[in-house]
Amino acid sequence: MPQKAAVRRQIAADDVLKAILESLDDSKAEDIVSIDIAGKSALADFMVVATGRSQRHVGAIADHLDRDIVAAGGRVGSIEGMPHCDWVLIDAGDVIVHVFRPEVRSFYNLEKMWSAEAGESGRPALMKAPQPVREAPEA
Repeated sequence: MPQKAAVRRQIAADDVLKAILESLDDSKAEDIVSIDIAGKSALADFMVVATGRSQRHVGAIADHLDRDIVAAGGRVGSIEGMPHCDWVLIDAGDVIVHVFRPEVRSFYNLEKMWSAEAGESGRPALMKAPQPVREAPEA
């Protein structure tokens, strides 16, 4: 007799976004920005960018997000960047969350890249990745 597959309730992107924004607010994240990227990218419907005050704060925000998304009925596909906690990416399916330390957020400036006007091709205009800085050899 085959076993029944576990049925898990999936929630809509809007509900995941609401749970994420509430969790970020509860975790005292700063400068929370939600960007609607539906139609701009096949990756997700929304991107959320937030700032933590320190590496420890960024890690705590990510831990709380993971717990709160699952509690709301969503799923967390993966969490990247936890060992260093300068920039943590949380893949919540239809919502991608980036939590930065302030200096790292200002360096990458994701909000500008994803909210840029569409280029002539109809696709979003993307910024070039920053080039690594090479130190000059000592003379």
